[in-house]
Amino acid sequence: MPSLWSRLTQFVTAGAGAVVLSLSLSGAVAAETACNPDQISLRGPWGSAQFSIEIADTAEERAQGLMHRASMPRGAGMLFVYDYPQRTAFWMKNTLIPLDMLFIDKSGVVTHIHENAIPGDLTPIEGGDKVFAVLEINGGLAARYGMTEGTQTRHEIFSKFGAIWAC
Repeated sequence: MPSLWSRLTQFVTAGAGAVVLSLSLSGAVAAETACNPDQISLRGPWGSAQFSIEIADTAEERAQGLMHRASMPRGAGMLFVYDYPQRTAFWMKNTLIPLDMLFIDKSGVVTHIHENAIPGDLTPIEGGDKVFAVLEINGGLAARYGMTEGTQTRHEIFSKFGAIWAC
C-alpha cells in the first residue's frame, strides 16, 4: 500500500491536489500544535515525555497539592499554576510520596528542578523568583528521563505569554 506522502504526491502530480495538499499539511500542523488541558508535554536534548496532570490553580488547590496520597501513577503529575510569576517555596507536609518538582517560567521553560523531595519534610524547597507553574511528578523521574533546566514544556497555560513551545 502506498504511503500517505506517495498518495499526496500523486494528487499533486496529477494537477488535482494543490488544495488537498494544502489542507492536509494545515491539518497536520493543527494536530501537532493541539494541546489537551489534562496533559503536559516536555522536551529537551534528553528526549521527550508526556504526563497526565491535575491542575491546581486556586489557593486552596495549591495548598492541598498531593497531600495524603499513597501513590501516583508513573505517567501522572500535578501542575500548580499561579496568576503571575512569583517567588515560590514548597514543602512536603502530609505528602506521602517522594516528588520531583520542576519550576517553570511563564514561557514554559523549566528554570529549576528539585529532585526527590522527602515525604513529610517541612524544609522549604525554593523554586526561584519568577515561577509561573510547578510540575510535580514521581520522585526520580526527572533524573531517569535526563530532564534538565532549560527543558521546554507545552500546555495551554503558557500560550498566553508567548510560550516557547506553543499549542
